Amino acid sequence: MASHVDVPGEPTHTGTALLEAATGAIQGFASINKIHQHLCAFHFYGDDMTRQVEAHHFCSHQNEEMWQCLIYDKSESDARLIGIEYLITENLFLTLPDGEKPLWHSHEYEVKSGILFMPGVPGPIQRQDLEKVSKTYGKTFHFWQVDRGDTLPLGLPQVMMAFTRDGQLYDHIVKDVEKRYGVSIAAEREKRAYMSGPDHGIHPLANGAGKGLKTELREVDCLPVESVPRIFV
Repeated sequence: MASHVDVPGEPTHTGTALLEAATGAIQGFASINKIHQHLCAFHFYGDDMTRQVEAHHFCSHQNEEMWQCLIYDKSESDARLIGIEYLITENLFLTLPDGEKPLWHSHEYEVKSGILFMPGVPGPIQRQDLEKVSKTYGKTFHFWQVDRGDTLPLGLPQVMMAFTRDGQLYDHIVKDVEKRYGVSIAAEREKRAYMSGPDHGIHPLANGAGKGLKTELREVDCLPVESVPRIFV
């Protein structure tokens, strides 16, 4: 897990905390209250597998074929919001344009290997839910590069990927998570051996199409306003 760094700024004032408590009691948070699932997993930067980040997903369903998740660097109350992930079924993934598919990663290995788990949830209940996740694809962007010690979210959003085979995720990261959450990834791996991934196999264009991906900002020549066609007259 990335070492904790202090976020710059004044400590929260008592008046601010009281105001937040008051508004929290009055306002509705329907979108946040839909979150029903906490997944702990690991991501790496699309262009650098050596940069590996613990990622705590707090997810809600849009429907039976799409999830949306807020990603934090840890599960405690002072966690930093570092990214987002969308999960879709194989059925929806296959409808994507080919140019879009490399941005999405598969979840089969993550689930079956045990490195993706639901903290605090009994194994049998986890497995019922994760059977579905194993067949999905995810698209992830991180906005805060906590692994390099940034105290604020700097730079461009970075496309992230998930691990797809043994030997990619560092052992010390696995052991640290096992100790903190009291889990055995190896034992869970054996219990998930029956699970399967996408029905048609992992698409060859997924997972960056086997190549690195990096978010870049480029300058482009914009057409003058006069050259844009007028739709309404």
